Amino acid sequence: MDFTKIDQLSAKLRSMRPLNEAELKRLRDEFMIENTYNSNAIEGNTLTLRETAMILQEGITIAEKPIKDHLEAIGHKDAFSYVVELADRREPLTERTIKDIHALVLMNDAANRGIYRRVPVQILGAAHTPPQPYLVPAEMEKLLTDYETMKRDKHILEAVGLFHLLFEGIHPFIDGNGRTGRLILNLELIKAGLLPINIKFTDRRKYYDCFDEYHRMGDAESMIKLIADYEAAELEKRIEILTEFE
Repeated sequence: MDFTKIDQLSAKLRSMRPLNEAELKRLRDEFMIENTYNSNAIEGNTLTLRETAMILQEGITIAEKPIKDHLEAIGHKDAFSYVVELADRREPLTERTIKDIHALVLMNDAANRGIYRRVPVQILGAAHTPPQPYLVPAEMEKLLTDYETMKRDKHILEAVGLFHLLFEGIHPFIDGNGRTGRLILNLELIKAGLLPINIKFTDRRKYYDCFDEYHRMGDAESMIKLIADYEAAELEKRIEILTEFE
């Protein structure tokens, strides 16, 4: 896949006047709310975008919605803030980091937060069965080692796309794998000098199909293209914002 467009957009953005702290915080907060809504909605959370904003910005409780949905929104917000902190410090991706992100995502489940699953799982309707629980620690250790090689040998978008496919295939936690995996994806994009992406709830079928293509045919191209298209859109949007200020 040709990543020339992404590289050119990224270089153009770096050449422009950077946002100040208040501007950057405003854009990140807006992104965080949309990202929290979409990532949770993909997993079945029933909050609307407006309800998510009301909970996260104003602390309002939505009476007719389950407390679990509220806690998932708050947990994802905290996890996204943590990811931004990790990226700013350029922290390496480790099993501890992944477990810490997961612990924030799964704030409503004290028994399983940040703990690899201890039971077999199936992903209903998927073309892949995750490994047995006793294999998860070794699989995660291998994935992180392989990821370091991927980053050296491949474009970062290709590396993070492959990592995301493999991480979700291992399905290391009993719950919260999708949200955690998408947060890790954004952590690695930000660390690479790119922008976080927001995989839309409306694209969930296309997103799920990417996993099936990989596990049925070993083809990662669809996932990498999906991530690249989202990244290009985010870069173009940020460039447009900065162009208006010039």
